[in-house]
Amino acid sequence: MGRDAVDGAGGVVRPVAGTMRELLRMTPGRAVDLGSVDPRSTPGLPGPEVTGPQRKEWARGQVALIGAELGRQQEMLFADAKARQAGQPVGTAAGGEGPGAAAGVAGPGADARAGEPMAAGGDGLAAAGGRRVLLVLQAMDCGGKDGTVKRVAGAMNPLGLHVRSFGPPTPEELRHDFLWRIRRALPPPGYVGVFNRSHYEDVLVARVESLVPESIWRARYDEINAFEREQADAGVVLVKVLLHISYAEQGRRLLERLDEPRKHWKYDPSDIDARARWDDYQAAYAEALSRCGTDAAPWYVVPADRKWFRDWAVAHLLRETFDTLDLGYPPAGFDVRHERERLLRPERTS
Repeated sequence: MGRDAVDGAGGVVRPVAGTMRELLRMTPGRAVDLGSVDPRSTPGLPGPEVTGPQRKEWARGQVALIGAELGRQQEMLFADAKARQAGQPVGTAAGGEGPGAAAGVAGPGADARAGEPMAAGGDGLAAAGGRRVLLVLQAMDCGGKDGTVKRVAGAMNPLGLHVRSFGPPTPEELRHDFLWRIRRALPPPGYVGVFNRSHYEDVLVARVESLVPESIWRARYDEINAFEREQADAGVVLVKVLLHISYAEQGRRLLERLDEPRKHWKYDPSDIDARARWDDYQAAYAEALSRCGTDAAPWYVVPADRKWFRDWAVAHLLRETFDTLDLGYPPAGFDVRHERERLLRPERTS
């Protein structure tokens, strides 16, 4: 492997044969065939001449190194938003000023509502300036969403993270359209958000379990695309990831939860019911990825049978996404020399 395959900071080894954003991206506008993606494959992973015989340990070490870089990028993202909100110049990686600026399903009668006020912490903050990154994780049961949050997002500063999980909607949420609670959960400018499940549950579970009429869930594809386009225009950088596991691997993980008393709390009997409809869910995922993969918000399919590869791939997806933002620390919005003189001035006031 050439020297240019290793980043200068921290010895992070970049993927081979392309970036993870290139290797895992579903092409917008094309039908998605999940059956063609091997859940045990490891696209982009360097060969044994780089990883050595212990690929798992090597990948975990790389995730730790990438995590340190993600923490630095996260800090710059927060600083960028703070500077923008104060009307100050923002920094870039090159220096100088930047360019400026679980199965939650809503009721069938709620989709037509519009004009709901924005909640604090949601879209309204975009007007104050500042970008944010939103990692959207979807998967079948036992797909590894929680593990990904723990091992990848957990490497960043928790004060700058905005993690939200979506379970069954509350009575209040059911009185609104299906995107209402999603808008309220969006990360503020400068934050990295993580959605453990998301608005896509309303075209997955709603479809497979027939919770709303087909005309309702089919209309949601266009609503999702419009919503994500709106967020992209407002400075939200979407990273949508399907953690793709096999039927066999899901069965093994479910059995582990039953056989290990310490994991009983993770088990839900309804998981078996959903597993019985595996093919229906795969078809629902394939259409959702096909219909809602856009240039503004593409989908990435991560082979997830191997947990260590899953974490390595998602960490690189986030690292590469941050690289596209060209972040840097903003210049001081005050006279540094003057402030130093004030600090070092010997006199004190009583």
